[in-house]
Amino acid sequence: MLPKFDIVFYLLTFFIVMKPRTPVAMQLLIKQVRDALPFKAPEQYLCQGECKGCSLKLLDYLDAELTNWENRLSNGEVPGLGDVQRIAKTSKKIYQVLARNGLV
Repeated sequence: MLPKFDIVFYLLTFFIVMKPRTPVAMQLLIKQVRDALPFKAPEQYLCQGECKGCSLKLLDYLDAELTNWENRLSNGEVPGLGDVQRIAKTSKKIYQVLARNGLV
């Protein structure tokens, strides 16, 4: 079985091969990222011990990016494949920092 976050990239690869509409791929990616990362965690949980990157700031940044794309999708904007890949790459890097900090 794939680790939870690797499913996001498996789905992204699957959709690239199957050539779906990019809004669908972006919506699925956003859902997977929101399910995999602790966006609702309290600040005390995120800021424990030694940090190797500010988890709170990274989650705030990613939340703003995802919210921006949710709004753009609801307004009918169609993301390019590069937009989907950029969000996937950013999400993966932030996930790795959170994993190093012991939060996921």
